[in-house]
Amino acid sequence: MPNYRIIIDLSDRMLYLLDQNTVVNGFPVGIGKMLTQTPEGTYTIINKQPNPGGPFGAFWMGLSRPHYGIHGTNDPSSIGHEVSHGCIRMFNSDVIQLAQIVPIGTNVTIRQ
Repeated sequence: MPNYRIIIDLSDRMLYLLDQNTVVNGFPVGIGKMLTQTPEGTYTIINKQPNPGGPFGAFWMGLSRPHYGIHGTNDPSSIGHEVSHGCIRMFNSDVIQLAQIVPIGTNVTIRQ
């Protein structure tokens, strides 16, 4: 049985999906801007919501840090840049793919 976890590397603006200690996929992400930086730390996915509406794109996965999550975007040109209020933005197709794989309770580490 897979043992998934996520590492978000702020310095290269990538989200990595790992099974045990093996990277099985990598996705480009948009991260928080200078005044609203993405918070470093270890969190868990606590909820999942398809089609949350607004700027959150096709899917929302909430983190155990209130008001932060991994989500799609209605502005695909923002991926790869420092643009959000601290959340992790993904292409809609990528966030849907990730959400189908990882269960609630998955560990998410955000680091430089």
